[in-house]
Amino acid sequence: MSDLPSESKPSPADKPQDWQQDMINRLAFASLNEQRRTRRWSIFFKGLMFAYLFLILIMLYVPGERTLGRGMTGKHTALVEVKGVIAQDSEASADIVVSGLRSAFENKNSQGVILRINSPGGSPVQSGYINDEILRLREQYPDKPLYAVIVDIGASGAYYIAAAADEIYADKASLVGSIGVIANGFGFVGSMEKLGIERRLYTAGEHKGFLDPFSPENAAEVAHFETVLKKTHAQFIGVVKEGRGDRLKGDDEKLFSGLIWSGEQSLELGLIDGLGSSSFVARKVIGAEDIVDYTPQPNYLDRFAERLGAGVASFLSTRLGIEPTGIR
Repeated sequence: MSDLPSESKPSPADKPQDWQQDMINRLAFASLNEQRRTRRWSIFFKGLMFAYLFLILIMLYVPGERTLGRGMTGKHTALVEVKGVIAQDSEASADIVVSGLRSAFENKNSQGVILRINSPGGSPVQSGYINDEILRLREQYPDKPLYAVIVDIGASGAYYIAAAADEIYADKASLVGSIGVIANGFGFVGSMEKLGIERRLYTAGEHKGFLDPFSPENAAEVAHFETVLKKTHAQFIGVVKEGRGDRLKGDDEKLFSGLIWSGEQSLELGLIDGLGSSSFVARKVIGAEDIVDYTPQPNYLDRFAERLGAGVASFLSTRLGIEPTGIR
């Protein structure tokens, strides 16, 4: 039995070699992982640079929003949209609509301009800007007519704009009118009293906090604001009367009460001149059936580039542990 070989045991001298080999293996794997990480980042940044260059190339060949329609050859009808709420930062802002109108009038091949309206109204200031520019362009280009065509709705500030046109057309079921001014809000005084909430409002100027929804109404301040609304309403009425003239029928109290009518009723009241669509006006009234849209379009490439940049910044900050600086 003593001649049988005993089970071999690792000698103490072998342990340092195993430790060294393990360390070498770890260093090798760490180096390999670092190379992979570096390669992935390199691919990412190369792809990002390619996308950036690709966007630049596309933008070089895509016409800007202010040149839309200018390259058209041949007679056509120019179209500009007023779509949605009329406000400074909306698709129906004065900057956008006026830009399209100027391009439409300046093109020698456009035989007439259609302002296609589908809007419930909005800012009286923006509507006034557009109305003024229409009158200026009509005076500058007296041989080029402008027709407003109301689609689903042309109310309030939208009708303020339409009133500057040579003629207004709508569908028999379109909603037209709402010649009035509105301001609204809420009052929370009673609720605050029930909840035991105290309102603390500090102002410099006796009426600086007027119409504050958390303070009781002041009769004198309300009366003052009503004069502001009435003055704005009078301006609206003046624009409509100037634009429509003796075509208006019915008494002023009814026409300018803020009511809204169907296209068929509007025709009877003289708020519009006829029933018809944009294609009808282009074909039968202007006599140029081909319609070219001059409405400036949003530059989606710029928006995409902005979002791409923001996404990359967010990704890098997350991966690299970089936090945005700012006041804390």
